[in-house]
Amino acid sequence: MKIDVNKIPAEGLILAEELNPKRLDLETDIIKFCSGVNIRAEVSRITNAVTVILSVDGILHLSCSRCLEEFDSALKKKITLNFQVENSQTHIDLDPEIREEIILDYPLKPLCKLGCKGLCPQCGANLNEGGCTCGTT
Repeated sequence: MKIDVNKIPAEGLILAEELNPKRLDLETDIIKFCSGVNIRAEVSRITNAVTVILSVDGILHLSCSRCLEEFDSALKKKITLNFQVENSQTHIDLDPEIREEIILDYPLKPLCKLGCKGLCPQCGANLNEGGCTCGTT
């Protein structure tokens, strides 16, 4: 998402865009997105200072770190960014900041639910679905 600094009116500007997660290199082996990432930017400028309030919404598709079941989780984040612009600067590219802020919100150990029991270490049965047949749990 790029902002043309010279086109920010005195009353501010609101931009909305759906970004492709692949374009921002957001997907990993265990973290995928169900669809695009919706970005809403409220932009204001006072002389050489530009403030951007971003609202980020998306749906993450994750694998539970305990039971390996796949599940979806909402990503909702509000971010305030401040930029100092030089007279020669015409655009601000928000993509690096958006990418960084989304990655910082990734769960370190995704869980399908707080009480996830995981897998039996002996037979691999999903303990959320009942006991296992090997008798170790």
